[in-house]
Amino acid sequence: MFKLDTIISLAKRRGFVFQSSEIYGGLNGCWDLGPLGVELLLNIKDAWWKSMTYRDDIEGVDASILMHPRTWDASGHTKQFSDPMIDNKTSKSRHRADNLIEDHIEKLIKKNKNDEAKIIQDKLDNVKENSDYYNIIIEHNIKDPISGTMDWTEVRNFNLMFKTYVGPLEDSSSIVYLRPESAQGIFVNFKNILETARQKVPFGIAQIGKAFRNEINTKNFLFRTREFEQMEMQYFVKPGTEKEWFDYWRDERWNWYLSLGMKPEKLRWKKHEKLAHYANMAYDIEFEFPFGFGEIEGIHSRTDFDLKSHQEFSGKKMEYVDTVNNERYVPYVVETSGGVSRGLMAFLCNAYDEETVSDEKGSSETRVVMRFNSKLAPTTVAIFPLVNKDGMPERAHNIYKDLQKNFKAQYDVSGAIGRRYRRQDEIGTPFCITIDGETLNDDTVTIRERDSMQQIRISASQIKQYIMDKV
Repeated sequence: MFKLDTIISLAKRRGFVFQSSEIYGGLNGCWDLGPLGVELLLNIKDAWWKSMTYRDDIEGVDASILMHPRTWDASGHTKQFSDPMIDNKTSKSRHRADNLIEDHIEKLIKKNKNDEAKIIQDKLDNVKENSDYYNIIIEHNIKDPISGTMDWTEVRNFNLMFKTYVGPLEDSSSIVYLRPESAQGIFVNFKNILETARQKVPFGIAQIGKAFRNEINTKNFLFRTREFEQMEMQYFVKPGTEKEWFDYWRDERWNWYLSLGMKPEKLRWKKHEKLAHYANMAYDIEFEFPFGFGEIEGIHSRTDFDLKSHQEFSGKKMEYVDTVNNERYVPYVVETSGGVSRGLMAFLCNAYDEETVSDEKGSSETRVVMRFNSKLAPTTVAIFPLVNKDGMPERAHNIYKDLQKNFKAQYDVSGAIGRRYRRQDEIGTPFCITIDGETLNDDTVTIRERDSMQQIRISASQIKQYIMDKV
């Protein structure tokens, strides 16, 4: 397991992720994607979108980020979407009370104090009021990690929604919110899509979109940020069949990660013992990050809560009419909700590897390699002229421009060929093609595969098909 700092360093050095507004000191909890990061992100979203919508029973939508404020009254966000916040008066630091307790539990486990950790975890699982968090912190002497003191304020609720205004006046009548989740844009469009797409239950609606949460504390790189992107699908089913579809989508989502090269030993299921107010079943897919296991996707059975709430608050019927069986009902919903940024971070951590290999002179060196699945790799192929003369650059450039029509490609003439291979290994490029003296005689090239480092010669006319077959 590599340290998170190792991943962050590579991400910046190679152009995957930069700190937002870095020249001004950065903005906490916000990140910018560089040239390689944006390609990786697009590839992840493309793989998800195709797996979800290139089928008969799921339609796509792209709902507005700004929605009518009554949307959030109906969903419960204006009253219930808050975290327990506690401040330390000595250090002026601010914490989520539940995270503070969870971090303390992790420290106890690392010290093999499992019995004490279980006692605190049981109390945390049964918290009903903010005072319960405070009592746990005081009773178990949980100190501020910055000042080391117990100089705590009371625990209070902090609503996570970003508030803004629509129109020229900044008053209560013009308040709107940046959406804290993308799911509600699907629910309010349920009838529109049902009718225009001529779907029948069971069917789903998929969306990829931005969401915003004013987190008390952001941490662990891309894991907890204030601006993020979600890949969500809401699957509408007949009440009574939700367990069947819940199990189906658990299998589908687990296998999707495996199909893109996620190591099975890095994944695990976490069952929710304490359910959200809208759910009757919930599991998370967790990935083992350098800091421990963390959620990358949730599969939830949301019952009929959302559609019934919007029906009540809007006065518009959200029923499905089954004309074949002469039935009328509000569908139940099975949700799959994954974080794009967290997924990107998980695929970065999953791909990172170091191994000892021999260099061109026979000495040992450490090779850093990002073992991305070829469908996700930011760059698919790199093209090198062996030397920058004798007609090799011209032939290499022609091959590069031809491959660029089908693949994300790089052209590199700088440095020894071994150094160029290492650069491409470090950004995860699956294939490298070298044009040499032989190429000018018989139009064959050397193609090298990233993971095995094996090289074969093929005809230049076969390159495109060779890569397509592999990808």
